[in-house]
Amino acid sequence: MNTSLTSPRAARWLLLAGVLAFAVRLPADTVDTRAGAHLVGKIVKIDAGVLTLETDYAGVITVKQSEVTALSTDHPVAVRLASGTRFDGPITSGPNGALQITGADGTITTTVSKVAASWAAGKVDPAVDRHWTYEASVDIAGKSGNSNQLGTAGEVRAELKTQQDTLQFYSAYNRQVTDHVKGADQLRIGMDYQDNFAGRGSWYARDEGGYDRVKDIDLYNIAAAGFGRDFVKNAMQTLTGRLGLAFRYENYQNPVTPDVKDLGLDFEVNNEVLFSTSKLVDRVTYDPSFNDFSNFRIIHESYYEIPLANPAWKLRLGLSNDYNSKPGPGIKRLDTSYFTRLVLDWE
Repeated sequence: MNTSLTSPRAARWLLLAGVLAFAVRLPADTVDTRAGAHLVGKIVKIDAGVLTLETDYAGVITVKQSEVTALSTDHPVAVRLASGTRFDGPITSGPNGALQITGADGTITTTVSKVAASWAAGKVDPAVDRHWTYEASVDIAGKSGNSNQLGTAGEVRAELKTQQDTLQFYSAYNRQVTDHVKGADQLRIGMDYQDNFAGRGSWYARDEGGYDRVKDIDLYNIAAAGFGRDFVKNAMQTLTGRLGLAFRYENYQNPVTPDVKDLGLDFEVNNEVLFSTSKLVDRVTYDPSFNDFSNFRIIHESYYEIPLANPAWKLRLGLSNDYNSKPGPGIKRLDTSYFTRLVLDWE
């Protein structure tokens, strides 16, 4: 019988090999906090005073930068200091909370508090990176037999986003027909610009137009501008409120229904929560008229988005509500739509 594999000497070699294999996997980014926590994972980025760490044991963790006392990486990262200086290289912790970044031109010593941002090495600084991203979504539902139904909805969106501002253009169409009767026939085309001029403060301008033939609206347009504030802004959630002035125009096909041509207020709330692989989005706008505050319109949309096997493709499950407080004769105030959409993102 061969006992070489079970001899003490062989056991020692196996143990040493296991230790070495484990050691090979040991290097990782580390983060130490004022509370005494020692976190191990991969530092994804530092942005807006928040450090994002990806871990195997707890998913994505966010830590306030002000609570970080030391950090290190086992791979090069890009770092922009408060002075504007950029260095690409691995970070090591030094004595008394010092950080050392070793780049191609040497080593620089700094502190956690002086790090303005961090991202993947070799990539463009997110603060100055300007490039378009695009999104297209579609959902089609049909039914035949005792009743015939065909529903088609689609949306395209283009976004140019930096840390300073965001510009969006979008267009959406929704058509629903049941037994040759239209349940929806709506077109929306719009733009939205937001400038983050002061920390969490911003100003915005938006314009949207189109028609809604089921609601007897031959043409509508709403233009608004005002100021916004990010009540929550971190790597996992953004909650933004807006308040401004709006001009609302609605032209009705039925001559009995008075057209709307009023100046009013514009209230908006946008909330986006990111999970490890999915996100939840809620948007609400409320536009009352100065001439008659009981004449208002509320638009609401909520959806949950999950990635498919290819991360560029996503599945979006949600609902939308369109409430008009003073619709035309025979038109209901509230329209609610439920949707399951296939979404494609690209750059």
